[in-house]
Amino acid sequence: MRKLLFGLTVLMVTTPNIFSQSKVGFVQSDRIRAEFEEFKDAESQLQMEFRKVQFEYQTMLMSIDSMKKSYETQRLMSSPEWRREKEQEIAVREQTIQAFQAKKVGPEGELYKKQAQMEFEILSKVKRAVDKVAATKEYDFIIDGSVSLLFGNPTYDLTDDVLYELRKYSLPEAN
Repeated sequence: MRKLLFGLTVLMVTTPNIFSQSKVGFVQSDRIRAEFEEFKDAESQLQMEFRKVQFEYQTMLMSIDSMKKSYETQRLMSSPEWRREKEQEIAVREQTIQAFQAKKVGPEGELYKKQAQMEFEILSKVKRAVDKVAATKEYDFIIDGSVSLLFGNPTYDLTDDVLYELRKYSLPEAN
């Protein structure tokens, strides 16, 4: 029991010294996202592509609605074969629309994959910039202040330094 108490006492006395020797900074990732041009460009590019897909989807819906209305007006005066054929045509068109929607905006869709790829590329640049700032300024830890930081001394806010590094990467001669 004495050994356990002695061990806990030593741990309590030395732990503050370990943390006092570490250099900790933070960045505001929400600010980086708002101020770094590549984030804004990627977002507007994705919005533009989403609008194109949405327009194409709406056009397909209007087409099938027109087809259904036409079917309803002619249904009573048509042969059973014609009705079956038109019903099957409508069902195929509905399946096509569902497949289109899944292919473009579903969880495995093209837009989702494109967004993930763009975010990965941008976040890789952010990570490189954070690593460079940490190495240059000799920080042991840099945390994301946007996620869980309730208060941070502005002295340790490295957001401007990271944005500066990111902007250097964006220069034509850096590519």
